[in-house]
Amino acid sequence: MLKTPDEMEWRMHSSQGDDRSVLADEGAAMGDIAPRELISLADDEGNSVTVNVLGRDPRWSAGLEAEITVRTPFVSGRINLVLSTSKLESWATALNLLDTDEDVVWMEWDRGPSISIQLTGERDCPEVTVEDESGSMVTVRVPLVPPDDWIADHRQRLHQVMNHWVPMLSE
Repeated sequence: MLKTPDEMEWRMHSSQGDDRSVLADEGAAMGDIAPRELISLADDEGNSVTVNVLGRDPRWSAGLEAEITVRTPFVSGRINLVLSTSKLESWATALNLLDTDEDVVWMEWDRGPSISIQLTGERDCPEVTVEDESGSMVTVRVPLVPPDDWIADHRQRLHQVMNHWVPMLSE
């Protein structure tokens, strides 16, 4: 199934990082800011992979509209996805496996993009691979060295996202 330009965008050598993300403050009390960043893996070399929650999905009441963004000095890209409670729970499982030094693939069997994290890649550092086999058929592998406490940081991010967004979803 091909994606429309609104659903997917990959750019080579793009220095402009147009940010389509929106303030995701649905359901937040006055002054509260809804957590957006579920995943933020980056290094000092300019390589990053992020997953941001944009808000509730307008087409599915049990889903969150989100996007994966890849940025490197060579390639930048973004792809939309829908997150459900079960996908968020499977990210928790993936973090537990990573904490025991196991490589993971998150959202592997879902239609849409998947993210794999290999703790020791070809360059003797962690590699994050974003694959969109069912849509664009593009795969991007990003070597990066996250900070030492990245797993604990991502557990906290997940906790914040789930506490804020999951109560708004109807399954």
